[in-house]
Amino acid sequence: MDRSIPAIITALFLLGVLVLMWRSWHKRSQRDRTLTAGYPRPEGGAAADLLATAEAYYVATTPRDAPLERLAIPGLGFRARAALTVTAQGITLDLDGNAPLYVPGDAIDQVGAAQLAIDRVVETDGLVRLSWRLNTPGTDRRDVDSFFRIIDPNDRARLIDSIRTITAPAHQDESEA
Repeated sequence: MDRSIPAIITALFLLGVLVLMWRSWHKRSQRDRTLTAGYPRPEGGAAADLLATAEAYYVATTPRDAPLERLAIPGLGFRARAALTVTAQGITLDLDGNAPLYVPGDAIDQVGAAQLAIDRVVETDGLVRLSWRLNTPGTDRRDVDSFFRIIDPNDRARLIDSIRTITAPAHQDESEA
């Protein structure tokens, strides 16, 4: 009997924490349900336009410059293994368990290195940060950052350089000190 009261209190506390976690994720999903990930794919897009590919782990998508606030956008809400394909027109994000997402080059603002996102902290410049604009109607511009952990370090520089070639020069992040 002397151990049952603390066990009940601990179980109720853990149940309360789980309920709060579920409630937070549910509210976040409701808040972000109108956000659309990706753009329509362009017609054509020959394999000759291929600039780079890389296998990666998708970490998260967050509001621009807020790396600790995850967005629950359908298709980008959870971590996954990803295949990134850069063409002359844009980049395709193929996350396991989701339909491929296309981001055109003119929607990409910058690409660079990062060290942390949400609950992932890695070595200096261990993540690739893709800063882009969501496909939102009208003038409601939503800037986001998507974070990836490139599996093969040899692909990292080639991928970043390829993405920089398809972004507008005014948007490139060249001053990483």
